[in-house]
Amino acid sequence: MDQRTSTLLRVGAWCVNPTLGQISRPGEVVSLEARTMRLLLCLAERAGEVVSIEELLNRVWSGVIVTQDSVYQAVASLRRQLGDDAKEPAYIANVPRLGYRMVAAVSPWEDQPIEPNAPSPSSGSAAADPAITTSSRGWSPWTVAAWAVSAALCLVLAVYFISHRNVANEHAVAVPQKSVAVLPFLDLTSEKMSEEYFADGMTEELIDELSKIPGLKVPAPTSSFYFKGKKATVADIAKSLGVAYVLDGSVRQSGTTLRAAARLIRASDGFVVWTETYDRPFDDKLAVQDDIASEVAKALRASIN
Repeated sequence: MDQRTSTLLRVGAWCVNPTLGQISRPGEVVSLEARTMRLLLCLAERAGEVVSIEELLNRVWSGVIVTQDSVYQAVASLRRQLGDDAKEPAYIANVPRLGYRMVAAVSPWEDQPIEPNAPSPSSGSAAADPAITTSSRGWSPWTVAAWAVSAALCLVLAVYFISHRNVANEHAVAVPQKSVAVLPFLDLTSEKMSEEYFADGMTEELIDELSKIPGLKVPAPTSSFYFKGKKATVADIAKSLGVAYVLDGSVRQSGTTLRAAARLIRASDGFVVWTETYDRPFDDKLAVQDDIASEVAKALRASIN
């Protein structure tokens, strides 16, 4: 894995840049935390093989005391950022009681891959034959007519889509007032961000709890986690997700106590309409997530109504 840390990798459809801590594909760039990148590289290095939970703990969380629950949540977070589906994995497959396996193809990244059997531009009889080269440059009347028809169709389609887009903008559906997007909670425990995956789990629990409130529209985790690490205003996020409110928050740990803070922001004016802090003993992470998510859901139900 040390040899790969300065090398661009192709993992499925993604270009992995360990130096910048980013993965990218056409039209999308995602920044990964340092530990998430190490997890991805560890699995990619052993592509096709099963990597045990113990090995991931030793290599990704070296020097940090965490439980296996941290691995589960870290893999779930990495899957979201890769756009993977745990039920039908295209990148990371779960091997029950053994560990995880990278099922996507992994190879060094090449900007312009060349097929090994492709002939060079200067080889072959066609390139050497001036008669063939000259005749290929001539356009028949049928070719000219085909290009003319294609250009006319493109012009008609362009006018059609522009006119219908303007009509659609005029009749745009209003944003539902009972709608909220839950942004990924921030991990403020330390610079090592040892509880980042707990914060991600908190975000998912909140989305799940809020989705159960009748009449409340809540974007899916994939949509919310798209904005993780991105610089965007509340108004822009709300407009992109089509919601009237945005919920964000943070988690931090002091000794054996966990503090989770949440706040509800109205997108139309950017004002905070509700905020609360929850302190819980940090002995059972999953129970703490459920407890706080339930409390926040109750408070938001009253606030939004």
